[in-house]
Amino acid sequence: MPSGDSAAPHIPVLLRPLLKAVAPVSGVWLDGTFGAGGYTRGLLAAGADKVIGVDRDPLAFEMAAPWAGEYGDRLELVQGVFSKLDEYASDLDGVVLDLGVSSMQLDMAERGFSFMKDGPLDMRMSQSGPSAADLVNTASESDLADILFAYGEERASRKIARAIVKDRETQPFTTTLQLAGLIERILPRVKPGQSHPATRSFQALRIAVNDEYGELVGGLEAAERALKPGGKLAVVTFHSIEDRMVKRFFQSRAGKSGGNRYAPEAHDTPAQFEQTTRKAIGPDDQELAENPRARSAKLRVAIRTAAAPGETDRKQLGMPMLSKGKR
Repeated sequence: MPSGDSAAPHIPVLLRPLLKAVAPVSGVWLDGTFGAGGYTRGLLAAGADKVIGVDRDPLAFEMAAPWAGEYGDRLELVQGVFSKLDEYASDLDGVVLDLGVSSMQLDMAERGFSFMKDGPLDMRMSQSGPSAADLVNTASESDLADILFAYGEERASRKIARAIVKDRETQPFTTTLQLAGLIERILPRVKPGQSHPATRSFQALRIAVNDEYGELVGGLEAAERALKPGGKLAVVTFHSIEDRMVKRFFQSRAGKSGGNRYAPEAHDTPAQFEQTTRKAIGPDDQELAENPRARSAKLRVAIRTAAAPGETDRKQLGMPMLSKGKR
């Protein structure tokens, strides 16, 4: 086991219950959100022969450079996305997906994720492609309102979109505080204990810029293709929409069609996954004390069967859909 406490990252959310839920850990695993390397290190310490660490953010690998080499050929790093993970590996013993935004991304003002720190209005996890500023400055009013409502559940979506389009006529949006200030100006002042007025809008824009819901479904499908029979898929979510999508995916892949009175539930559907628990696993008191960020986290685990991969109806998973079917 490599040493050097100074290089050790923070313990990722739900690491202890995740390792317990997928025990015993062995063989080859893929960590689809390498981030600061917390899950990867946990899996290697728990007995994985090798972990393939995947992240769309090149910064993750720059930060891992001081310690990654200590694991030798037990650790392979790949810059990529959820939806293509089966292109990076096959016949896997396990896949871990953590859907939370990396703290290193939130903490760096220059990445443009935070409405509390002034920085460029960016939000690109891969540091490539159209940015949040591109979206805010070019999308139509109706498309902006659609994104804010569908992806952020922002009830004032139309009001915010109208204000954005009006303001950008005189000055394009380039910084996070510029956009956050507009939202603060037009929405009611928050009461003590309530979230910042820009919370939902920034979430919606981040999801749209990075196609997070599309990548989630694509990642679940890719994991299904990449796992060997008996392989384990563990997914950590941080808000109800993502958890609902993962829950329904596992349910549909466990041979439960849902059914209704016109089309009764079919029980002969081949199951691609076996659910290990019916309910999601949340943080215990110790973890909540150590990391308040874990309060909304939920873990779901399923085991791959030998059945052929299935097809996915994204609408039935509860995936938020834009009215025009586009971003």
